[in-house]
Amino acid sequence: MHPDAWHLTDDIDDFLHLTGDFLRSRPTLHNMQLTVTEKLRAGAPEAAGALFGRLEGAGGIHAAFYRLPARGLAVTPLTPERADSLAAHLAAHGHRLPYVSADEATATAFAEAWQRHTGAAATLRTRIRLYRLGALTPPQPHPEGRGRAAGAQDHEQLVRWVGEFVDTVGEVPAVDAATWAGSRFADRHFTFWETPDGTPVSLAAVTTMTAGMVRVDPVYTPAHLRGRGYAGAVTAAVSRAALTAGATDVVLYADPANPTSNALYQRLGYVRVAEWAVYDFARTA
Repeated sequence: MHPDAWHLTDDIDDFLHLTGDFLRSRPTLHNMQLTVTEKLRAGAPEAAGALFGRLEGAGGIHAAFYRLPARGLAVTPLTPERADSLAAHLAAHGHRLPYVSADEATATAFAEAWQRHTGAAATLRTRIRLYRLGALTPPQPHPEGRGRAAGAQDHEQLVRWVGEFVDTVGEVPAVDAATWAGSRFADRHFTFWETPDGTPVSLAAVTTMTAGMVRVDPVYTPAHLRGRGYAGAVTAAVSRAALTAGATDVVLYADPANPTSNALYQRLGYVRVAEWAVYDFARTA
């Protein structure tokens, strides 16, 4: 039996050729690896300088990760032993990481291992909850209006609202007209919820379908328009459109500290799958 071994590459095509079947085998849990690597394969500028890795052993591929330039590690679920082996491998090859993002058990195990191997103290930045759509249940009561796909004429409003969303949730970096093209939102497919008179009151976006998986991200309603059911309506609209287009896995993340959004998504039919965590690493000499 061959022991597990980590293999690193900067070639996105080589990485996807070897790990594609593994990533597609669990589209919900691997949703970030699927969407980000597909974006890189299509020519996103972050592909230059990105690092990819796979854990290969008896039976094939057991785990995979990507790391974008100046960003942290995003890795599929690992046992504590495999998290330790990855931390040891990256540290031995001189890699430095600002953070790790993964399911909570994996992120915690890797953070502890990274501290052991590098001395870099780990600090929990955030927890987030992963949901997968079960049976879609339209919101009741349903607000008047309709969903409308955003077009080129909506670009200025999209940038403004997404910038507000990023600011509201404390996400870094900020998003504005100058940074939009390089942001993670630039390739999203946006939908507005409009009132009967055509006024946009909420928005939601989805990723391009990959391996039958679509991720809803973001969902945003300006503060003065909240509490009227618009977020539920637009989330249901994009979820229904994804199912109609053939999606088998419709997923989203929610802040577990926000009971309003979690209750909303569960009413719509989203079912909790896993807890996620991000740990930041202190700089080492």
